[in-house]
Parts: sequence; structure tokens; C-alpha cells
Amino acid sequence: MKAVVLERVRELSLRDIDLPMEVGDHDVKIAIDTVGICGSDVHYYTHGRIGDFVVRAPMVLGHEASGVVVETGAKVATLKKGDRVCMEPGVPNPTSRASRIGMYNVDPEVRFWATPPIHGVLTPYAVHPEAYTFKMPDSVSFAEGALVEPFAIGMQAAVKARITPGDVGAVIGAGPIGTMVALAALAGGCSKVFIADFAKEKLAIAGRYPGIVPVDVSAETLSAAVGRETGGWGADVVFEASGAAKAFDDLFKTARPGGCVVLVGLPIDPVPFNVTAATAKELRIETVFRYANVFDRALALIGSGKVDLKPLISGTYAFADGIAAFERAASGRPSDVKLQIRVADR
Repeated sequence: MKAVVLERVRELSLRDIDLPMEVGDHDVKIAIDTVGICGSDVHYYTHGRIGDFVVRAPMVLGHEASGVVVETGAKVATLKKGDRVCMEPGVPNPTSRASRIGMYNVDPEVRFWATPPIHGVLTPYAVHPEAYTFKMPDSVSFAEGALVEPFAIGMQAAVKARITPGDVGAVIGAGPIGTMVALAALAGGCSKVFIADFAKEKLAIAGRYPGIVPVDVSAETLSAAVGRETGGWGADVVFEASGAAKAFDDLFKTARPGGCVVLVGLPIDPVPFNVTAATAKELRIETVFRYANVFDRALALIGSGKVDLKPLISGTYAFADGIAAFERAASGRPSDVKLQIRVADR
């Protein structure tokens, strides 16, 4: 099958590659329709690694996907041929200690699409376990289905924050994950969410959503904006979703005493932060790595219409133009939030 293959740093090709397509008893074969380009895909393209995950051989990219079931294994009970689906891309070992305590996202044995050495799904077909394949409501398009995966990260962040209805939230970073974190925080009960960035174009997109308050940090700090609106108290929950080392300078100042800080973004290099500032406020610090047990709820929120992610799609490319899509993603246009590739030719 043809696939978008990362050959080495800064070199992509659209070529034939042999991929396993054996359908096991509990698997489904999926005709891929739409695949989103994730920041991790771009980072592998531009740097060849993320932390300890290093691309050492050609790898198919893409893990944010939707499609149609075209074949089912002998023991598949919940899906049938023709079902429109989206897929949770990480498959853990169900018997691992991490899985048994409900944290399968940190299972060292997890096989996650487009994470070395596992191939992704920017290719016409993929085989995936039934348990991690979800039927989409008729109201959810293939494009929206390919957004469930990144939105699940926002859901995980909202869950880890333990939001109380009426909380004030704050998000650093108005990229796709930051905006989805803000939307998940609103869905989780926040009364309003401040979102901070330098990119005025991204802030404008996020600011179109009721309840999201954009903060241009080239004009004032997030802590100053939040402090002004909360009588100096601070935000109940603060999410760091930029991965920028500079963001930590203002992170703990933005949170109220006894509040929560959730680390979502992944800095390229180790980041020092002010332990004394966090301790003096007795802040609770949570971390997010992908997600666990929230994918179906993320899909349900989108299907209900309570979360509309369509405004975040900045462009859709044909499969044949997949390399151009990655070049655009790597260029970092300020107005781009999420780019997608339409694999299906229909």
C-alpha cells in the first residue's frame, strides 16, 4: 500500500510499503478516510525524535484517524462492515500492571501509532483491535472523527484537574491542544477559561468560543489578566499546553492558593521551575501523557454537539498532497490550528 513515510529527518515520501494486514479474531480492518497531522508527527519530521522515542527506520506517520470498517474478525461483536469509526491509537498490554490500575496510557508495552517503531495510519487501510475502535454517531463527520484523538488529550487534562463547577480556568498555549484543553475544561464545568498565546490569529480562533477569554501575552502576562478578573485571587486550574520553557515563568503566579496546575505540553529540553512558588501556594501539580478511559466520552461530547471542533480545521489536503501538508504544518503558520489529510478517494 502507498503511505506517507518518514524516511529520515526532513525527508518524506509517498510510496509503497509492506504493512501487516492480518485480521485477528478481535480485530477490524478499516478503510482510512481522514488523518490529522499532530504536533508529534511534525516533530518527528523536523527532529527525528521526541525524548526517548527515536525514529531509527522509515516510519509511516499519522495517528489521528477515522474511517470505515471493511472487515471484521470472527469474534468481533460490536462493529460490522460499513460502520463509520474513529480509533484510539494506543494499544496496551491488558495484563500489565499499568493497565490493571487503569493507567494503560503509561504502559511501557503500549503500541501507539506513529511512535517509533510502530507505523502510523497515513495509508489506505489499517487493522486495529475492536476494543479501541469506536462507532461514530451519524452527526459526527470523518473530519470530526479524526479530531477525537487530540480532544481526548484535553479530556484527560480536564479529568486530572478535578474541575468543580464554576471554576475559573487558564490555559497557556492556543495551539490545537491548548484550545481543545480549554473546550474540555468548559465542558467539565469551568465558568470561563483564559487562554494565552503570542499568536493573535490563534487567539482569535479560540476567542470565538463562548466562555474562552483570549490573552495576548505580548501585551500582558496571563497572571496579570487572570488576577485583574479574579480580584487578585488567581485561576482555580491552570493548564500548561505550550511546551515552552518560558511559560513556566508565569505558571504558578497564575494559579490561586490551593489551586491545580496541569502539565500537558512536552518541552523539548528539561525545564527547571520554581518549587518554592508552587509550595508556597500548596499547589497540586498533575501531569498528562496521552489519555486513558476518556476516548468514548470525548466522542460522545462531540456527537452531542456540546463541543464543536470544526472551526479548528485550517486546511484539508488530498492523500497525494500529503507531503505538502506536512511542509505547511512544519512552517508553523500563525493562522493554522489543525491540518488534515483526506486519504479516501471519495
